[in-house]
Amino acid sequence: MIELMVALAVIALLLTLVAPGYLNQEARAREEALRYNLHMLRKTLDDFHADKGRYPEKLDDLLSNKYLRAIPPDPMTGRNDSWKLIAAEGNQAGIYDIKSTAQGQALDGTRYVDW
Repeated sequence: MIELMVALAVIALLLTLVAPGYLNQEARAREEALRYNLHMLRKTLDDFHADKGRYPEKLDDLLSNKYLRAIPPDPMTGRNDSWKLIAAEGNQAGIYDIKSTAQGQALDGTRYVDW
């Protein structure tokens, strides 16, 4: 009986060490997907500007000009129409930057809206 109790205590100890990392995997995966989607969308905006000499007026311009096949969803909100579009300043018009509208903080303590 004592051996069984010791074995169960060891298993419980191992679970307490492994469980937090395992439970955060989904959050880490969604954060990495958000980082990738933001990087890809920003690069696509830059490519559009480099080719056309202007920024797109709306995200659909990236689709119609074949820069993207589809607007990627924000992994935190699950929607592809929830992106915050940042307008260009000065005499430029169009979408200069893009950000997430997801509320909350990342695992590293930064806010998603600041990415």
